[in-house]
Amino acid sequence: MNAIERIQELRELLNRYNYEYYILDNPTVTDSEFDKLMQELQDLESKNPELITPDSPTQRVGGEVSEKFVKVEHDIPMLSLDNVFSYEELRSFDKKIKKVVKNYTYTADLKIDGLSVSIKYENGYYKRAATRGNGVIGEDITENVKTIQSVPLRIDLKDDVEVRGEIYLSKKSFERINKEKLENGEEPFKNPRNAAAGSIRQLDPKIVAKRRLDAFIYYGYGLNESNHFQIIEKLRSLGFKVNKNTVYCETIEDVIAFIEKVREMKYDLEYEIDGVVIKVNELDLYEQIGYTSKFPKWATAFKFPAEEVETILEAIDFQIGRTGVVKPVAKLKPVMISGSLVSRATLHNEDFVNDRNIHIKDHVVVRKAGEIIPEVLRVVNEKRTGNEIPFKMIERCPVCDSVLVRKDGEADYYCLNPNCEAKHLEGLIHFASREVYNIDGLGEAILTELYNDGYVKNIADIFKLVEYREELVKKERFGEKSVENLLNAIEESKKNNLDKLLFGLGIRHVGAKTAKVLAQNYNSVFSLINAEIEELESIKDIGNTTAKSVYQYFHDENNVELINSLQALGVNTEYNDERQTESTVFTSKTVVLTGTLSNYSRNEAKAIIEKMGGNVSSSVSAKTDYVLVGDSPGSKYDKAITLGVKVITEEEFINMIKNG
Repeated sequence: MNAIERIQELRELLNRYNYEYYILDNPTVTDSEFDKLMQELQDLESKNPELITPDSPTQRVGGEVSEKFVKVEHDIPMLSLDNVFSYEELRSFDKKIKKVVKNYTYTADLKIDGLSVSIKYENGYYKRAATRGNGVIGEDITENVKTIQSVPLRIDLKDDVEVRGEIYLSKKSFERINKEKLENGEEPFKNPRNAAAGSIRQLDPKIVAKRRLDAFIYYGYGLNESNHFQIIEKLRSLGFKVNKNTVYCETIEDVIAFIEKVREMKYDLEYEIDGVVIKVNELDLYEQIGYTSKFPKWATAFKFPAEEVETILEAIDFQIGRTGVVKPVAKLKPVMISGSLVSRATLHNEDFVNDRNIHIKDHVVVRKAGEIIPEVLRVVNEKRTGNEIPFKMIERCPVCDSVLVRKDGEADYYCLNPNCEAKHLEGLIHFASREVYNIDGLGEAILTELYNDGYVKNIADIFKLVEYREELVKKERFGEKSVENLLNAIEESKKNNLDKLLFGLGIRHVGAKTAKVLAQNYNSVFSLINAEIEELESIKDIGNTTAKSVYQYFHDENNVELINSLQALGVNTEYNDERQTESTVFTSKTVVLTGTLSNYSRNEAKAIIEKMGGNVSSSVSAKTDYVLVGDSPGSKYDKAITLGVKVITEEEFINMIKNG
């Protein structure tokens, strides 16, 4: 057998084994046998490079590291779906369709909690993949999607085809990645969806390949089928991975019965879902049923409500913050909530615990506030046995043993010892965090180790770590590459704007928003150092308490010495105003965010609004101009309706950005 024949045989074998493993979930060879054949193919192709083809199994991780993602326009817009949250709303959706057409059926698919993707094939070959983006413009992620083993590089169809689906990360892969991140001292992903989105947007395809992403395909253009269920079967026959739980339903009551079944089985799935997608099955009815400006009227998504889970409060710890605030934290019997394992939840303060009569060993109901922060909602009083232990607030700092102080008019207790080790460490962790200086590789575990070993005792020491390169390389869990990456991230962080520095310094009462206000009014930290209290108070959004706190901070010689050290180390101490000077739709407007957005993180949406001259507030009032609502909105949405504040969806937000 010559090289050409053997290469062809190896490709056919490897493609078949891939299909059995990733699509059928029924492997017929061991991993070592597969790896042996892959190595043989790689050797043959390296000796005969003219025989390499785009659909070869060896080409899945062939792309170069990208500098950025190129924007691409979708030939057919990727519309989002309207949501319903109850069976009554679902029946109402059905009634609206019934007014327009008579003979129709439905398909129902699991709503995979992942990242939407569009994939093009030309003449049977994989050509391009793109994110949904804003539905009209997405980002080119061709090389990264090529690493997903369940996405075929060639299909048996010569017509040009575009398929759409959902990229996701299995629960097993999610746990593996987070375990690795924690071992490396990095911040873990919050849930599988964030992990999938973060992975697919890596600039290096080799990193993406290691994450083991997967994809379900749920629709295709150019397949010449008459209904959605036939499209699913056609996609399956072409070698795409389609979800086996997609069902055909005669009526909306059949759909509801399916949703009930999904409620029971969703925890046993190997991936996360957040609802069920319902579509009219007959494609020729779509134009007749029509569209709104944002959604198709022939489809909707039934969303499951925010998950509340019962568990046992095993103990109450106390956490010291960077400002010295002491917070009670519930240690829970670990429980899965909204796709992640939760073992701790905030208890806010002494009053919160006492008002809810929370005891240690209580059965408690827990949920994720805004699907992110775990919190204890209430006690299950009927399960009390009498062996529960009443809560008692501690009187001394658990780290430095200083007497704690509860200030007048505040619910929190504080450790006032300026030399408390816990405050220093928390301040460093805050400074390096993603929301502040975003120093990749300098997570809580690594910083704690460096702090305990004496390498980092204050913020300036972070920027001196380059002096200890050789010592760090020899440390356990570090190594040449990780140290190089860390030092590069530290060097890059020096370019951060002045507002990040002010937020990172840990000045009492100065959060991210106040830091930006101060930076916008003082172009240099040294101008701020010389500001008087009355001058600070005259700035909009800066009150007397904050003004005094800023003044006191910059009149402490140790703090001024720190600022001088940071400047000498090359840290930026000036402000580059990135706001648009032209008037925009958000200029001087106050916006409140609630719920989970599909295309942006909270911080990304906030940055866009502020760049366009708007202000982002944490609470809704009569002075609020807009409330931007994502999935699973909280009480802010209800308050906006009560006060008559304008509510905008994510689609409307995208259009407002686009139109300025």
